Amino acid sequence: MSHPLLRGDHHVHSTFSDDAVSTLSENVEAAAASGLSTVRLVDHVRESTTWVPEYLSAVRALRVPDGLVVLTGVEAKILDSSGSLDIPALPDGIDRILIADHQYPGVDGPLGPSVVRERIAAGWAVDDVLDQLVNALIAAMRRYPGNQLAHCFSLLPKIGLSEQDLGAERTQAWARAAVETGTRVEVNEKWACPGPEVLSALRRAGGELVASTDSHEAADVGRYSRVIPLLDAIEASS
Repeated sequence: MSHPLLRGDHHVHSTFSDDAVSTLSENVEAAAASGLSTVRLVDHVRESTTWVPEYLSAVRALRVPDGLVVLTGVEAKILDSSGSLDIPALPDGIDRILIADHQYPGVDGPLGPSVVRERIAAGWAVDDVLDQLVNALIAAMRRYPGNQLAHCFSLLPKIGLSEQDLGAERTQAWARAAVETGTRVEVNEKWACPGPEVLSALRRAGGELVASTDSHEAADVGRYSRVIPLLDAIEASS
């Protein structure tokens, strides 16, 4: 692994998530087999989730190979423009919350991508759509500092937009907020985001990156291809 970030995988799902197929133990074994030094075990939560104590107990019971650090996390979607998250009260032991843009953060709650596309077609100004999204991300980082942005801006193509539509001012404000709140930004293998321009803006602001596969099966843990050119691009621009 030529880039030091690729020694870690900071977003790995297990069967505690309803869309993943591998157990915590299988993911740890795969991380060790991939030569990782760090793996973050992460599963989806909602406000109604009750299994987090069980998950933490299962993590504590894992047999961890020498040389591998196992960290914990939960992934929660942004609910609205105020930056609130769909998350339960968390017991001690969760190392990091992964803040996710699974749906668009509306004023009164999350909006599905198709709804946003329809509203844009009906006249909702793209600048207003982007302002609200970026402001919600910044608000979430400020409400939950010291955590991690999961596949940030993966929502944009789903609503018919792209990172290029963000513009320098929004991108720089987002990057500054990540630095000010101690928020790590993952470079996500599954969604190949954020892209080079956004990552370069974060790097110039002094932000911290981590690599993640967002794997839902053990065979993908620590297996990077789409992340590598993103990291190469920001190295070339620095």
